[in-house]
Amino acid sequence: MGKISPEASTAESRFGEGNAHYSEHKDIHGMAWCTQDLSSSDCQQCLEGMAGRLPVDRVGGQVITVSCITRFETYSFLSVLPPPSTAEEPPRASPAAVEGGNSGNGNNTNTTKKVLIIVLPVSFVFTLLSVFLILQSARRRAPKRLRTSHFVEKENIRSNESLLFDMDTIRKATNDFPEANKLGEGGFGPVYKGLLEDGQHIAVKRLSRTSTQGFVEMKNEVALVAKLQHKNLVRLLGCCLEDNEKMLVYEYLPKTSLDKYLFDSNKRPQLDWGTRYKIIEGIGRGLLYLHEDSRLKIIHRDLKASNILLDNNMIPKISDFGLARLLHIDQTHQNTDRIAGTYGYMAPEYAMNGLFSAKSDVFSYGVLILEIITGRRNGIFADIGHHLDLLGYVWKYWNEGTATALQVVDQCLGHEFQPQEVLRCLHIGLLCVQEDSLLRPSMNSVMVMISSHSTSIPIPSTPPFYIGGSSYGDSVSSAQGREQNVYVKENLRAALSANSATITDLEAR
Repeated sequence: MGKISPEASTAESRFGEGNAHYSEHKDIHGMAWCTQDLSSSDCQQCLEGMAGRLPVDRVGGQVITVSCITRFETYSFLSVLPPPSTAEEPPRASPAAVEGGNSGNGNNTNTTKKVLIIVLPVSFVFTLLSVFLILQSARRRAPKRLRTSHFVEKENIRSNESLLFDMDTIRKATNDFPEANKLGEGGFGPVYKGLLEDGQHIAVKRLSRTSTQGFVEMKNEVALVAKLQHKNLVRLLGCCLEDNEKMLVYEYLPKTSLDKYLFDSNKRPQLDWGTRYKIIEGIGRGLLYLHEDSRLKIIHRDLKASNILLDNNMIPKISDFGLARLLHIDQTHQNTDRIAGTYGYMAPEYAMNGLFSAKSDVFSYGVLILEIITGRRNGIFADIGHHLDLLGYVWKYWNEGTATALQVVDQCLGHEFQPQEVLRCLHIGLLCVQEDSLLRPSMNSVMVMISSHSTSIPIPSTPPFYIGGSSYGDSVSSAQGREQNVYVKENLRAALSANSATITDLEAR
């Protein structure tokens, strides 16, 4: 297939075929084909990906997608003749019979056979290509939503609930992606508001065309989110993979994300304590579903305020599962060489050693609780001569007593809150951000503590980034030139910077 793919990608017809000697008595016949709307490089990339999925332990196989096809067999399947028969050969005709045959027309007969052997397979191939081109054209004019059988097969995404949107529908719904319809900029591309013909509002995440990493995250998100159904998770409506575009289509949530309210001095007063408590509880229920209550065990790995969307009733919904990872039911943790997440929300064991588990999400959830209560982003800020991050800031006031601890509460709330309820949430938040992951509670325990005020709560230990001195460690510049603090395990623990940029090993977010 390695020889056929380049031939197909450079041919005007985007078709290539060939054979290779397999054993003493067998040849392997193969073919590769792309739709003609693909460029040469795109065709080559598609065919190489498909060739890697061909079964290596079989005598034949094929992979069919909406854009390319690869196939190999031990017989010439492009011929109109059937595969070689394994039955006994019929008795040969006697020499006399042969001699008494069409001696005069023998050359004509042989010539005719040669022509047929050449013409019929070629005709068959062009017929096959015509059928696929017709189907390709029909697919573009088909109803606006189609089952993703081809997309699912192509990208190993096993979900019958996901729908494939065609490009024309998305362009019409978003009015061709104008700046006015732009809701924001996600980790791998912008998000646009749209309106379908049936009156349903949608949010379209348009992944960067040059981002190979974004494509990986897209496959991951479709594969995971399509299997999840919970009121505190954003609902995935479908996806679009057409005209070199990669897009995800979600339910539209008019209140956008939590950070737009929490860290905006003009909008923050809209978040009274009752709303904030509802958001804390809703995020917790969504996370509990991911960790324990769904058919899968999913670690989100990028839980933060900008990934919490709000509906009209300010019900929180966890979004952006591009970095999420699936664990086996009996698996407690997993290692990765690719550290990806957001500064300020990453658990220390994950940031330093690549070890992630449900407790990594618990840490991020604890940071969110403290941000929601204080109205402050987790970053470095000076407080009474001390340089502290948010965790150290809350810990310092917490240790000075109940009355002092209440001083960290967002001033926008005034006195319109229940002190015991706020203190209890602060307590739970500090439990979640403990440095030792084994000391952090599970989400099941967290939800019990939040919903039942009679449940006793353990005393929290020092959070990992608390610094009591006048400096907070060394900072280094990232590859993108942004100042980011590093984790230091020796004499001094470094705090996290106020920059909430997500880090990855491939490209900047």
